[in-house]
Order: sequence, then structure tokens, then C-alpha cells
Amino acid sequence: MISTLEKEIAFRYLKTRKKDGFLNIISIFSFIGISLGVAVLIIVMSVMNGFRTELINKIVGFNAHVTVKPYENPIKIEKLNDNNLNLISKELIFSNNGEAIVINKEYTKGLVLRGYNSKDFPKLDVVKKGNLIGNPNQLIKNYISIGKELSFNLNLKVGGKISIMSPVGIETIIGSLPKQETFIISSIFDSGLADFDANIAFINLTTLENFFGFQKEDRNLEIYLNNPSNIEAIKIQVQKIFDNEFVYTWSDMNSSLFSALKVERNVMFIILSLIIIVAAFNIISGLTILVKNKTREIAILKSIGVLNRSITKIFFLVGVIIGTSATVFGIFLGVMFSLYIENLREFLSNTFNISLFPEEIYFLSKMPSEINPTSIFIISICSIFITILVSIFPAMKASRLDPVKGLKYE
Repeated sequence: MISTLEKEIAFRYLKTRKKDGFLNIISIFSFIGISLGVAVLIIVMSVMNGFRTELINKIVGFNAHVTVKPYENPIKIEKLNDNNLNLISKELIFSNNGEAIVINKEYTKGLVLRGYNSKDFPKLDVVKKGNLIGNPNQLIKNYISIGKELSFNLNLKVGGKISIMSPVGIETIIGSLPKQETFIISSIFDSGLADFDANIAFINLTTLENFFGFQKEDRNLEIYLNNPSNIEAIKIQVQKIFDNEFVYTWSDMNSSLFSALKVERNVMFIILSLIIIVAAFNIISGLTILVKNKTREIAILKSIGVLNRSITKIFFLVGVIIGTSATVFGIFLGVMFSLYIENLREFLSNTFNISLFPEEIYFLSKMPSEINPTSIFIISICSIFITILVSIFPAMKASRLDPVKGLKYE
């Protein structure tokens, strides 16, 4: 326990005095360094957590949570009535997809076409969430729903026409020619991910099968779950039901991306922790100078009976107070920046006319931020622990001071 005397002396040493000018500068820099280190760590972790969460929400909201793809035999309809499957799923939708080429004047590009029945298309999250311009119920023959980004690139609106070429050829008197059809744009969707909006479009399932020469037996089953976050455990359940089919999830399709994000987050945590460590070493310098300046006071305290243990506690408490208060201030600073980081980004972008978070690179239209209490707790514990470690040596050095020599040379 720390006595009242030890606390009073420690707080007295923390007060600003004119003759301790250089010492106060070191203490201030220690405080600022630790605060900035903690704040930067919280801001970076919040942005990376927010980016990961937003990316998952966009991907999960646009893609099927689990996809069952048949091998040689079609998916058996009776398996759709399985009790376990009905418990975990909210929608079961048949679909298919293929790759084609968009032809529009002098502009051509590859495009992934996804086929759905007209009654199933409105059930998709990208439609249900209201991010759609046009009629979602009009996904019938020769009608197509394209992404916002693709509509900008091709300068097309609802009601416009788009020509698409299939890789499947049709036989003519002059040989095999690629199949080409013109589609009317029934709607324009906005998934929130520019990559999806530019490269994916929806057409009627029967139209898609005719366009690519697919059979009805080739259709995939898309499973939309009640809880898509617990995906690994659910995949095992689905695999047991569809034991003769290929089962993959949204996590499998994006595993490399999320693994890279996780590694990057961990590396950033380690690198940015060095800021706190470097700043904490200033505490060693400050306490060492403080011990040197207070040699006479330490000698007097020992002469009147203050124990070495109490001297250690006094200087240890000084270091811990600086580190703890800096950590608390850093947490406050980091949380405030994390809460208003999008406002700050907009202000800087508008003021200096620069793009700080381009959508075409980061897939998102605004800078995300998610404050994780667990991350803040870990960062604060690490910061205080580092402060405690660097405060031990100067405090022990102060307790070993010889009072006779201290009074003799003062």
C-alpha cells in the first residue's frame, strides 16, 4: 500500500517549478509521446476494424452466405425440406452464373451475369435494402439489372439498352459465331462496393441458361442464413446435408483478403506500439534527472527515517502517474478522432481538394470506424505495463542513494 506521505511527496515532485525547467520539458514530452502513441493505436485499430466489418457486411449483403454447387447429379429438391437446413436458413434460392462481354459503342469489358427467377430477385439484400433504382420485379426475358458503376461507365439509365456477347457460339451457314443479345435495363443497383457494381449484373435465370447453353440441372442453390457470422460451423452442417455436392461460403471466396487484413492489423499493432515504448523511455530519462535533482531531499527523507521502500514507491508513483494520465488522455483523444474521423476526412478533402479515401481503391464510399472496447483495453494495459516497467529502475536507483554522500555534496 502507498501511504499518504508517499502520495503527497510524489504529487509535489510532479508540480512545475522554475528551476526544474528541463525536467518539466522531458515530462511533458513523455506525456505527449505516450498520449499520441495510444491515440494513434486506437485510431488505426478502429479504422481497420471498421474497414473489415464494412467489407464483410457488403460482401455478405451481396453474395450468398453458402452456395451448393452440383457435381454430376442435380441437387435433390427433397433435401430443401431438411429440418436442420430450415432452422439455419431464411431463404433458399436457385441461381446460376456465367461470364460474358459487354459491347457498347467503342467500350467493351468482361461481365459476370447472375441468373435469378423474377420472384427470387426481390429477395436479395441488395434489392431489399432499397439500393435499387427501377423495378425489381421486372427481371424477365431480355431485361437486365446492372450496377451503378457500370451505368456510369457506359452512360446508361433505366430503360436503356445494352448488348452482351456470350462465349457460347451458334452455328450459321458461315460457321460458328458468338451469341449476342440486347438487353433492356430494368433497374440499377448499388451494392456499396464499386468492384461489384462495375463487374456483376443480374438477368432472368431461364434467359441466362439459354444464353450460355446451361441445363436446368446445373443450377446452384444459394442459402441465406439467419446468422451468417458463424459461418464455419454452419458450413459443416450444410455439408452433411449436401454430402454429394460442392459447398463453399462467402468466407471461402474471400479468405485471402480477410487473412491479409488480419495480418496487417496485427503488424500495425506491433509497429505502432513502438511509439509508446520510445515515449516511455523518456520517463526513464525524466525520473533519472528527477532523482539527481532531488538528491538532497532524498537524503533528508532518509535521515528522518523514511524507508528505502518508501523512496522507491515515491519515484515509482511519479512515473506511473505520468504514464497512466497520458494513457487516459490518449484513449480520450483516440476515441474522439475515431468517432469523427469521417467528418475530419471530408473537411481535409474539401479544404485541400484532395481524395483521402478513393472509393475505387478501398471499395467503400466513406472512411469506416469501429471502436472496439477490447482493443482499447488491451492497448491501455500494454501502455500502463510499459510505463510500470520503465519506472522501476529509476525508483530503485533513488532508494539506493547514500544519505551521507547526498548531504555531503549538497
